[in-house]
Amino acid sequence: MNIEDLRTYCLALPYVEERFPFDDTTLVFCIGGHMFALVDLERADRVNLKCKPDVAVELRERYEGVVPGWHMNKKHWNTVYLQADVPTTVLHEMIDNSYHLVYGGLPKRDRESMPL
Repeated sequence: MNIEDLRTYCLALPYVEERFPFDDTTLVFCIGGHMFALVDLERADRVNLKCKPDVAVELRERYEGVVPGWHMNKKHWNTVYLQADVPTTVLHEMIDNSYHLVYGGLPKRDRESMPL
């Protein structure tokens, strides 16, 4: 997967917005104003994704291309190298899981205004 495919996939999810809240090179995908995926465009070979802690460890053990989240809470975030050993289907699942984790953590009124 490359950065364009990643961007297309993320933006196809309902209610997703892309932003640059930190600087001009860190592309952030958000739902309800909360981030679920981050890409440093200067190093567009990886993406940070939110993950349940037990699943995060399992993915790190299974794939060399999944490591603790770079500059993130390592318990809840993984960095995934796009050209590594992670199959595209698994990467899509990881993106979907990150998206749903963040969506599930939104206030009820926000989720009601953005039904999935």
